[in-house]
Amino acid sequence: MTGSTAVAAATDLWPELPWRDWAATISTVHMWTQVVGKVRMTLTPPLNHWWHVPLYVSARGLTTSTIPYGRRPFQVEFNFLDHRLDVTDSDARSFTIPLRPLSVARFYREFMDGLRGLDIEVRISTKPVEVAEAIPFESDEKHASYDPGHAQALWRGLLQADRVMKAFQTGFVGKASPVHFFWGSFDLAATRYSGRNAPIHPGGAPNCPTWVMEEAYSREESSIGWWPSSKALGPVFYAYTYPEPEGFRSAPIRPAEAFFDGGFGEFMLAYDAVRGASDPDASVMEFFQTAYEAGAELAGWDRSTLEPRISPDRPPRRAWSTVDPRS
Repeated sequence: MTGSTAVAAATDLWPELPWRDWAATISTVHMWTQVVGKVRMTLTPPLNHWWHVPLYVSARGLTTSTIPYGRRPFQVEFNFLDHRLDVTDSDARSFTIPLRPLSVARFYREFMDGLRGLDIEVRISTKPVEVAEAIPFESDEKHASYDPGHAQALWRGLLQADRVMKAFQTGFVGKASPVHFFWGSFDLAATRYSGRNAPIHPGGAPNCPTWVMEEAYSREESSIGWWPSSKALGPVFYAYTYPEPEGFRSAPIRPAEAFFDGGFGEFMLAYDAVRGASDPDASVMEFFQTAYEAGAELAGWDRSTLEPRISPDRPPRRAWSTVDPRS
């Protein structure tokens, strides 16, 4: 493969995203995901760090995965290929809401009416979280935009972030989260843990109780993610350590385009910078790895017990979390 061919292949895999124009669609989809996410949160048994509430990137969009409901579990998927919300249960009953310019208030009514039509009764808090302007779902006529091309571009960006983040997570054998999409902050995230308790989090997320953040950050962590909504840079990859160890902000994170954002308290790497790299995947992996190593070293993590001694094969052919004395 020639250099020009390799660049073209990378560009196809990492598509240009219309982030300068998609804000209205992103804001509406954000609120729609909060409606669906709160149903999942209400009906799913709690897990530490709120792992029971996120959505997951799917081959067509974003899915809740299976939500328990008596003998009839169900799931909800935002299908950004065919532009519809698909709700199905284990009795083969279903309903669909076409995704179109639709106010949050109407989406909320149609979704809850559809659930009742499947004999699923659930009540949720209708106040959005982690946003400055928390309009109750039933009253939100402001957010009502949906451009199919913009929604599909968001999903295609998520696909690439999800793929690379999952590859990065194989380099850790301690406690680690799945790669999952939090509908409150509207970002794809994955976290590694040192195994030690963290100081009580001070909170501060808008329209979000402090105790919610205390649970989310109850253990020392190193987090990575992809956020689609940076105003100045467009979509960005991010990385941070909590609690932030002394010297972390000045750590030499690579690639050269990465920088520390003091307002967010995170290292950031713009999606557009990644897309322009000769090897976008390697650029993101280098960013995640150098940020993780900086935080783990400065915080004194026991890396020898948290990282594999060998990288697992694909598919694995031997254990990688232990060392075979015969090897």
